[in-house]
Amino acid sequence: MKFSIWGLSGSLTTQHPHDLAFAEQRLWHWLDAVDATCNRFRSDSEISRLNEQAGYTVAISSTLEMALDAALGAAAMTNGLCDPTVLPALISLGYSHDFAILQRDGAPAPRAPIPAPGTGAIELDRERHTVRLAPGCRLDLGASAKALVADVVADEVASRGGVVVEIGGDVAVRGSDSQGPWVIGVSDSLHLSGREPRVSVADAGLATSSITTRTWRAGDQMVNHLIDPRTGSFARGPYATATVSADTCLRANAFATAALLWGEDAAYHIAQAGLSARLVRHEGTVEYIGGWPSDEESGA
Repeated sequence: MKFSIWGLSGSLTTQHPHDLAFAEQRLWHWLDAVDATCNRFRSDSEISRLNEQAGYTVAISSTLEMALDAALGAAAMTNGLCDPTVLPALISLGYSHDFAILQRDGAPAPRAPIPAPGTGAIELDRERHTVRLAPGCRLDLGASAKALVADVVADEVASRGGVVVEIGGDVAVRGSDSQGPWVIGVSDSLHLSGREPRVSVADAGLATSSITTRTWRAGDQMVNHLIDPRTGSFARGPYATATVSADTCLRANAFATAALLWGEDAAYHIAQAGLSARLVRHEGTVEYIGGWPSDEESGA
């Protein structure tokens, strides 16, 4: 099954055809819940209301608490590089409305970069189910939220059999296909040729991040959506694309995002975490980390 959400394409596949209806129901349950909770482009979303109440203690729903907990976890495992507090920096680059409009019309020249305040600006009370953002702190949970949805849906369906949930390049895999492990294609662009390298995956997460797919013109320069929280500016590292395999989609997404900001140190950090990855430099050179098979071995 193919679907679209948040300007992204997605797919849902189950080992047993009769489980697809249940899987689709759980998928749309969580997509709708997270959209109403975490979509910063909706003025009526819970996160939009929270961002407007920075400096105050606010009661939050269980869905937002789960999404925020996931974002904090992603930040912790990447030493703060996968940071949910980068929204002011994104807005300064013009990313304040739907990406399709932004890509078509562009944005004014960016203002001075705004470094992220970091997760220390978030006070989450898990006992009282409240959160307080420091004044000036505003959240964007987009990246971690879609990976979280993929994991949650896959976990709910897994008791019935194998399942693959993919949302905008974030893939959660549970169990196996009828013939063995799931075979997942890995693409460096939004245009599929059918010759993409493939990897066999079971009970894992796979995520691809890129600084070449979500780009727009801001003034006289091309910018991208991936913000380095240390500087508040967009990513300019040596890698165009990073694909990471981990035990969960959330973890894979966090390291794929961070890899594009770690730059030349990405291989070290990914290997130290015991993960495998495929990194593609801007000129097309491919590097493999932690046992990731070469493209030739993968049938590309």
